[in-house]
Amino acid sequence: MAQLLAGKTAIILGLANKWSIAYAIAQAYVREGAKVLITYQGERQRQTVEELNAEIGAAKVLPCDVTMEEEIGALVEQLKADGTTLDIIVHSIAFANREDLSRPFVETSRDGYLLAQNVSAYSLVAVSRALSPLMTHGGAILTLSYLGGVRVVRNYNVMGVAKAALEACVRYLASDLGAGNIRVNAISAGPIKTASARGIRDFSKVLDVVANLAPLRRNTDPAEVADTAVFLGSDLGRGVTGNVIYVDAGFQIMGLGL
Repeated sequence: MAQLLAGKTAIILGLANKWSIAYAIAQAYVREGAKVLITYQGERQRQTVEELNAEIGAAKVLPCDVTMEEEIGALVEQLKADGTTLDIIVHSIAFANREDLSRPFVETSRDGYLLAQNVSAYSLVAVSRALSPLMTHGGAILTLSYLGGVRVVRNYNVMGVAKAALEACVRYLASDLGAGNIRVNAISAGPIKTASARGIRDFSKVLDVVANLAPLRRNTDPAEVADTAVFLGSDLGRGVTGNVIYVDAGFQIMGLGL
């Protein structure tokens, strides 16, 4: 079977540990023949990401803190110096203060709100603006969302509002970048036991509810999300842009689980 991403170069931002969706996507991209570049945020993460890359087999590990324009600019200059053009950009980045996640949304601090929006939503805009000129033959930009961006999910709070903004960014970026044959999409994954999910109170209960109520009667496997990212990054997804694709065992279609 032909490798779906052979000849393509992908950069994945937000890989922090082996439980992350970005890790699963990186593995799937390497499997499908892509040349994969991975970024890390700060020296504290460098060793961890480099150790993970020993398992993944990405071509290069590069620094980039998406909250700092100078680091995004330095990443672009490094890619240019290496003669790198991009076909796929994967944005798998989100963050909110634990205290803002743990209290009612109405009590969200101003600084906490702005931080969640900056890291989780605006960073997609900043990365797309900086890196899209390197997509000289078009390509695909992908990000990760969650149902809490369109429905109220208890204890998701400020992150749900950030995901709503992220999904709106996907639509506007798709409109702006489409003339250059660049597609922009989001994958809304079902709840998965990632390190970041630990910051959501009663997350284990969410997993139980989804497994009982979802049409497939189970939770989402990170590999399923990764395979959808392969589709969107490949030529098979060439007509799909501005969309949020749900990979959640069908949970988003359900109403009351009586």
